[in-house]
Amino acid sequence: MSVVSVYVGADVAKDQIELGLGDELALPAAIANGTAACRVLARKLAAAARPVHVVCEATGRYHRALVGALHQAGVAVSVVNPRCVRDLARAQNRLAKTDKIDAATLADYGRRFQPAPTPPPAPQLVALRELVGRRAQLVADRARETNRAEAGVAHRRVQASLRRLRHCLELEIAALDRAIADLIAATPTLAAKAAALRGVKGVGAVTAAVLLAEVSELGTLHKNEAAALAGLAPFNRDSGAWRGTRSIHGGRQAVRNALYMAALSASRCNAVLRPVYQRLRARGKAHKVALVAVMRKLLLHLNALLKKLALTPA
Repeated sequence: MSVVSVYVGADVAKDQIELGLGDELALPAAIANGTAACRVLARKLAAAARPVHVVCEATGRYHRALVGALHQAGVAVSVVNPRCVRDLARAQNRLAKTDKIDAATLADYGRRFQPAPTPPPAPQLVALRELVGRRAQLVADRARETNRAEAGVAHRRVQASLRRLRHCLELEIAALDRAIADLIAATPTLAAKAAALRGVKGVGAVTAAVLLAEVSELGTLHKNEAAALAGLAPFNRDSGAWRGTRSIHGGRQAVRNALYMAALSASRCNAVLRPVYQRLRARGKAHKVALVAVMRKLLLHLNALLKKLALTPA
């Protein structure tokens, strides 16, 4: 007979982590959100009489110390979509929202749905995600400074300030591009995947890096999973005889942004995807609708490409 896990909800904030439904483990109501406190908690959970499974929400960077400590101690942890947990609370008519309620809801979510544990990422993948994320921040900053310059500034001192800052941003982005390329080249698995991705017309170095960093599952997914993960799966909106417009939503924004730029290029230069785009436009589809279709086909092709690469003996 398999031993049932004890599910513990962890509502993560910047400074504190609220723990839910860990009474039989004699856990504190909350701990500080820091490496030392998370390691103490992880050791205690690892020594429990029954296996423990911690459930927390993706919070950007604030959950990393907890998840890292749990992985190091060998404690199962699932990082889940906050929207799913909130929808469960609403379905149970839990309209109030506090850290304590959220922690209890996370534990309840774990017991009901038993989410798969989140695997520990490879150190190279963590580094790549941080580099790619930082590059995206600087590109956004560059776009803002460019918009300010194009808005028309009369004062020469302000014009000079805008030029200097944009120049600094360009240098930093170039340095990050080199760091990303060096990291990928130094990691054989990433290098092989990047070469396969860049072999597809329309996919450049930036798109390949984003896909490797943000969709590490690519090459292991079913085609519907891949589309949903990137937010490119059209969802029905029907009721009775009424048929609503299919639309996409959700998914990983960074992946969708990268695929958008790749699809723009592929719709012009890719011998397979260009006819897809042209055929949809000839049928009266809007530019963005046709482009989203190209994005989806491109992602599914890349997923199949990496899946084939994984099956090929070294």
